Formats: sequence, C-alpha cells, structure tokens
Amino acid sequence: MAQVDCIFCKIIKGEIPCEKIYEDSKTLAFLDISPASPKGGHVLVMPKKHYELISDIPDEDLSALSKTIKKISKALLEYGPGLNIIQNNKKIAQV
Repeated sequence: MAQVDCIFCKIIKGEIPCEKIYEDSKTLAFLDISPASPKGGHVLVMPKKHYELISDIPDEDLSALSKTIKKISKALLEYGPGLNIIQNNKKIAQV
C-alpha cells in the first residue's frame, strides 16, 4: 500500500522522476539524487509496495528484492572494484 507522504512511493508511481537502473513487476532500482560520495553515487533498490521495515516485507517480495539486489550488484561490480549493501530501518539508522 502506497503512503501519501512517502517520496519513494511517489517515485515508484512516476509522480517524481528518477534515473531508473532496473525495474520489474515487484522492484525498482534507481540512482539517488544525492550521491553518497564524490567518487560516485549509489543505487536505491526497493520493493514497489510500501513497507516501513524490512521485517514487514512478505517473503515473496523479499525474495524478489534480493534477486534484484543480486542483479544490480553483478552489474556494478563490472564497473568498480567493490560495493556496499546497506539497509536502514527507522530514522536513527540513517547515517
């Protein structure tokens, strides 16, 4: 279920433009508008349904998300020597 005030839900619905990297029926991957470092940006990978916490995601959607992360990771490793996969839950986790 989409949340009215969720920026990511608005991106997924196409209300806010993004630079899509990958999309399928359950997930979307796109470039962040605020790169994580001066050497390069980062990719956000998320389910198309709104969930507050990773522990809220049903197994079927979590499996789809994991498969998308794996695809994106393989592609990124063709262009760089490594990558980080980070998942933040709640405001306090956002570094």
